[in-house]
Parts: sequence; C-alpha cells; structure tokens
Amino acid sequence: EVRLVESGGALVQAGGSLRLSCATSGFTFDDYAIGWFRQAPGKEREGVSCIRSTDGSTYYADSVKGRFTISNDNTKNTVYLQMNSLKPEDTALYYCVVAEGIYRRRGEGTQVTVSS
Repeated sequence: EVRLVESGGALVQAGGSLRLSCATSGFTFDDYAIGWFRQAPGKEREGVSCIRSTDGSTYYADSVKGRFTISNDNTKNTVYLQMNSLKPEDTALYYCVVAEGIYRRRGEGTQVTVSS
C-alpha cells in the first residue's frame, strides 16, 4: 500500500522557518513526482512545489520562489520542504502527493500557521 505521511507543521512567527517532511512507502515507481500542495480555508488549493525522481528537476509556485526549497533523500524515502521567511499568507494545511502516470496518492497533511 502506498503511504505518505507528512510532519513538521507548527505555529511559527512571520519571518521564521520550518521544514516539512513527507515520508513515503509502498511504491516502486521508476518515474514519479512528489509535490507539495497547500489548502487554506476559503482559498483554492495551490501547488507549492514538486520534484521529479528521475532527474531531480523541481518546480516552485511564484508565491514561494526564493523562500522554499524542495529536496529528496532517497535513502530515507523522504521528501522535504524547507520553508524560510514565512509569511502569514503561507498559513495552510500542507500535504504531499505522489504522481506516477495517472496514479495519484496524497497524505493527510500537516498544519502550518504563521502569526504576524
């Protein structure tokens, strides 16, 4: 069974940093991508960042470029999202998704709250 478990969310002051983790298990895809999404109350879901397994290529939403960094530790089957210079508008439920072809699976998410 494919599983993704997020952790690392917390309450932090504006300007602070957090590192989110997405621990994965149960899949043996050769070519896949893992992305971070966020969902805030009253707002549309936003794709924040993703990383591809084959070449490590990355994508960042304009709203987080220069502040967030995604990385992949294959030895731990974990994808990280380093978030710096956090802003109140970064407050949301963050969750990771694995995508392989048309297959998608997401985790439950971890809450990030940034106070002003």
